[in-house]
Amino acid sequence: MSSNTALIKAFYEAFRTKDYKTMQACYADNATFRDPVFKDLNSEQVKAMWQMLLTKATDLHIEYANISANEHNGSAEWTAKYTFSGTGNKVINHIKASFVFGDGKILQHTDTFNFRTWAGQALGTKGKLLGWTSFLHNKVSAQARKNLERFMRH
Repeated sequence: MSSNTALIKAFYEAFRTKDYKTMQACYADNATFRDPVFKDLNSEQVKAMWQMLLTKATDLHIEYANISANEHNGSAEWTAKYTFSGTGNKVINHIKASFVFGDGKILQHTDTFNFRTWAGQALGTKGKLLGWTSFLHNKVSAQARKNLERFMRH
């Protein structure tokens, strides 16, 4: 197993056990993160995001598979099952992750998932009807950013 494969496995195993400190340690000091909701986070923000998500989660269950990595890049697939706190709706989100590595740490982490599918599950009828619109997408992203900024201030 390559060292970067082991790094991804350690990251997701920490995620699965809600160990945000180990997840944070996997990132370089100049790391970046992006997904359909949290766009263009810096290292400090992505570390705080995982801490916020894991400390607020009540029933989060993570599964991961298909980890692969070489000296520079890696990927994984993971599924998050949880109750969305804003509505109480159950969500099963299938995510594809890609990574860029440097000096044994994650430099870039990009998660992709179907926002429309997620919105339909998390937000119910409103998400099903408007999940394809940039309006709802931008509204959800803005709220997530606001929640992260509030969490980082405390």
